[in-house]
Amino acid sequence: MRVLVTGGGGFLGTAICRLLRARGDEVVSLARNPYPQLDWLGVRQVQADVASLDAVLGASKGCDAVIHTAAKAGAWGTLEDYYQTNVAGTDHVIAACFMNGIGRLVHTSTPSVVHDGRDLEGVDERVPLASHFKAHYPRTKAIAEQRVRQANGPDLATVVLRPHLVWGPGDNHLLPRLLRRARAGRLRFVGKVSKLVDATYIDNAAQAHLDALDRAKPGADCAGRAYFISNDAPWKLDDIVNALLNAGGLPKVTKRISYRAAHALGRVLETVYGTLRLAAEPPLTRFVAEQLATAHWFDISAAKRDLGYLPRVSMGEGIGRMRDWFKTDEGKHLLAD
Repeated sequence: MRVLVTGGGGFLGTAICRLLRARGDEVVSLARNPYPQLDWLGVRQVQADVASLDAVLGASKGCDAVIHTAAKAGAWGTLEDYYQTNVAGTDHVIAACFMNGIGRLVHTSTPSVVHDGRDLEGVDERVPLASHFKAHYPRTKAIAEQRVRQANGPDLATVVLRPHLVWGPGDNHLLPRLLRRARAGRLRFVGKVSKLVDATYIDNAAQAHLDALDRAKPGADCAGRAYFISNDAPWKLDDIVNALLNAGGLPKVTKRISYRAAHALGRVLETVYGTLRLAAEPPLTRFVAEQLATAHWFDISAAKRDLGYLPRVSMGEGIGRMRDWFKTDEGKHLLAD
């Protein structure tokens, strides 16, 4: 089929494009910047923003399906910026599907939409959306997710995926910040003890989107629903971080800070950065402190049942691939950056 991937040049978007092309699908990417790796894959690139309805309409014309990964992530920025990309951009994707007669839409959300600051241990999709948020990212993603699910119907089958902590070779979001802070000696774990968290190896996260795409049909069990996606093997957060650092030849991190202190520091930094109108993300926010101090792992039985999803790359195998990747020119460059 012909598939539009919004955010096709991103970490997850590129992996999805690669899998689609490998099985013979025609792929169009909508992203704000051009990406050489997409040219190599034979992906047609449209350089534009999902905040433009005209751009989304043009890029999606003639497509059979859309995988919507484009989003503004992170824990800092204005509500307007997050809203324009995460909510208005999603509205444009939905509108383009209806206006161009596209019958399938897979939307990338986040488990953060259900995180209210407390431990989430083995919960499934029956857990409600959080009633309050400490960051614009999960707040706007929750709105977008609801709109995608509401758009499901006889003319458009929609599926929402919530992959948790996507990681792997080529990560340009979480991994660079982790490495920079570790090298600078500024990396700390939050809370008295390390909690269990889910993570998702990049190839597994990408495959889940193809699984959802193939089953997204009007009336299907998955239509109009949201699904947690992970490696189905929660690890202690300390162990995940130190395994990644070890793969890159960096020393183990053991220092901790109490949740109370981290939360207070996050509040102070948010106030200072907000007052001074600093564009850079603070070293710590209340949202990040909560994420680091709490357990969040999920029951993915529904994704296995309805989507046929199975994590094919284990956490251990993924760490091994990271070790090999750090020996490549790209990996060495990241370690030295």
